[in-house]
Amino acid sequence: MLSLKNVSKSFGGIKAVDRCTFEVKENTITSLIGPNGAGKTTIFNVISGLTKPESGTIRLWDNNIEGMPAYRVAKSGISRTFQLTKVFRNLSIKDNLSIAKRTDESEMKQVLESVYLSKPLDTLARELSYGQQRLLELARALLMPHTLLMLDEPTAGVNPRIRQELKTILRKLRNEGKTVLLIEHDMEFVMDISDNVIVLAQGKVLRAGKPKKIMNDKKVLEAYLGK
Repeated sequence: MLSLKNVSKSFGGIKAVDRCTFEVKENTITSLIGPNGAGKTTIFNVISGLTKPESGTIRLWDNNIEGMPAYRVAKSGISRTFQLTKVFRNLSIKDNLSIAKRTDESEMKQVLESVYLSKPLDTLARELSYGQQRLLELARALLMPHTLLMLDEPTAGVNPRIRQELKTILRKLRNEGKTVLLIEHDMEFVMDISDNVIVLAQGKVLRAGKPKKIMNDKKVLEAYLGK
């Protein structure tokens, strides 16, 4: 579904992504993990058009999307959330959702229910807890027409209850035939929810495979523990 081949990106003299190659299969949950500074968010930004790669190809189905502006990447079928929650705090839930898609209140309530956010549509985003704002951002991403959903650290800063709800949401999406690529530091969450895991280290793919295989890989343990 999504494929990257030899994608590279530098910032000054720092090689954030170095000839990175991997694939995301349709109807799977794929987790992108790695130590801090491994290049995970840069990869997300390159895929979604916020940053242009210096080299390599990125394909969504049969379409080359590398170097496209972000709005065109979004229209091609990619929806995402961010590491730092990006909701419009002074707007209502309804207005936040309207930014993703012009629709009726019935569909808005349906998507809010799907992410376990039970708040009136006229509630201002700033009145929500941080975890609820994360759920609102997820609802907005789901409402936007897409074939690939990219989540950047969805469990960051949320309480255990919302973390469990996120697992339920992701499993339901997969059962509905959706495809998810996520960045996550919570290894218990990753190993429990993922079909495939891609490990980055110093901008390169260190390992890729099933969770159990990745969890017991010596190279992966060394990358995290610094040995």
